[in-house]
Amino acid sequence: MILQGTGILTSFIHIVSESLLAPVIVILVIFLIFAILSFGGFLNELFTKKPLKSDGLEKLLQEINSSSNPDELKNIVEESNLYKEQKEVLTKITDNYNLGHEARKAFASKLIEEEESKLIKLTSKTDLLVRLGPIFGLLGTLIPLGPGLSALGTGDITTLAESLTIAFDTTVTGLIIGALGFIVSKYRKQWYDSDLTTTETVAETILEKLDNF
Repeated sequence: MILQGTGILTSFIHIVSESLLAPVIVILVIFLIFAILSFGGFLNELFTKKPLKSDGLEKLLQEINSSSNPDELKNIVEESNLYKEQKEVLTKITDNYNLGHEARKAFASKLIEEEESKLIKLTSKTDLLVRLGPIFGLLGTLIPLGPGLSALGTGDITTLAESLTIAFDTTVTGLIIGALGFIVSKYRKQWYDSDLTTTETVAETILEKLDNF
């Protein structure tokens, strides 16, 4: 009786396991496409991204410090080599020069915090690829091995070969997804951390200058 019940449960698990193969493969294909697109975007950033170096940052801070009014300060920011997103944050801070010291400081912190959240969301997508890619690759490896081993027991070499092919293909795909996601996430986090530090430094200088107007 117990063996019969165990057999029913085992059969049920086997059916569920086999039915998951198609969804796993579909998910792997979606992840692979997204990983390739993300890597393409990463390469574009790699060759076109020109972060503001220390010399350029020093020059910008000196120009801000020598500005005589908020409008001039705003023009300095807009004509700088900062990225569009950085300019938007710093321009908003400058536009609200009429706020009190504490209010300006809190507003600047909120803007930088929102920008940081946007950057975290960008890298969190590729972070998911790092974790989920190999997991679904492993699922795609293990699921077809069941039918493959059963086919081996009956001497069905063709089915065994097909199962092993699927297993190896999904393993490789999952590892590729994880590798691409890791590369993109690692370097983008470094870039974005540097960009945020630059934004915070310029924002602090602007806030100090606005206090003197």
